[in-house]
Amino acid sequence: MPPYTEQPGEQGVTIADRVFSRLRKAIVEGQIPAGSKISEPELATEYGISRGPLRDAMGRLEACHLVERRANVGARVVSLSQEDLLELYLLREALEGMAARLAAERMPATEIDSLRQLLKQHEQRADVKDGIAYFQKEGDLDFHYRIIKASGNARLIQFLCNELYHLMRMYRYQFGMASSRARIAFREHRHIVEAIADRDPEMAELIMRRHIRSSRVNVEMLFDAQASLTRRQGQDLGATG
Repeated sequence: MPPYTEQPGEQGVTIADRVFSRLRKAIVEGQIPAGSKISEPELATEYGISRGPLRDAMGRLEACHLVERRANVGARVVSLSQEDLLELYLLREALEGMAARLAAERMPATEIDSLRQLLKQHEQRADVKDGIAYFQKEGDLDFHYRIIKASGNARLIQFLCNELYHLMRMYRYQFGMASSRARIAFREHRHIVEAIADRDPEMAELIMRRHIRSSRVNVEMLFDAQASLTRRQGQDLGATG
C-alpha cells in the first residue's frame, strides 16, 4: 500500500480520519484480506505516520466490527463466514423494519422526493436493467442508508449506519452480489418509498422486513448452490483420480 498522501478535498480532516477512511476502504474491498493479521508498526511505516493517529484509526475500525483484537494474537481483519452473514440479515430485518416504520412517520416530503430521484438514478444503471446485480454506492447514494437516517432514531442510526454498515458492505463486496433478484429488489425499494410517502408505518415496516428476508433467503440459496457445486466437483475429481 503506498504511503499516505493528502487527497483533494481532505483539508481540515485529521490524519486519523484520513487513515481510518483509507484502511476501511482497503478492508471492505479486500485489498487487506479478511482474517489477515495487522501490524501497526508496518502500517505506520507504510503510511508515514506516527503510531498515535494509527491507534485512533484502528480503534474506530474495531467499533465498525472490521477489525478485532485478541489476547496474545493482536489485531486482525475479521473473518467472513456464511453463518455470520445470515445472522446479520436477521438483525437487519428487525431493525431496518423499525427504521422504515419510523421513516413513514418522520421523513420530510422533500426527502421522500429526493429518495424517489435516487431510485430513478438506480433504475438507469445497466446492472439493474439487465437484472444482474443491484450494488449501491455508500452513504447517501445507498437506499437503505437513507431510510435509516430518516428514522430519526439516534441509536438505530449509530448501530446500523456506523457500527454494522461497512461490515455488510464488506460481505457484499467479497461474497459478490450478482443475483437474479436485482429487478425484484429494485421494485421492492419503490414499494417501500410509496408506503413511506403514504404515511403508512405498518406497511412500510412489513415491506422492508419482507424485502430483507427475501434477500437473506436468496443468499442462503446461493450458498447452498455453491456448496452443491463444490461437492459435485469433488466427486468428479474422486471418480477420475
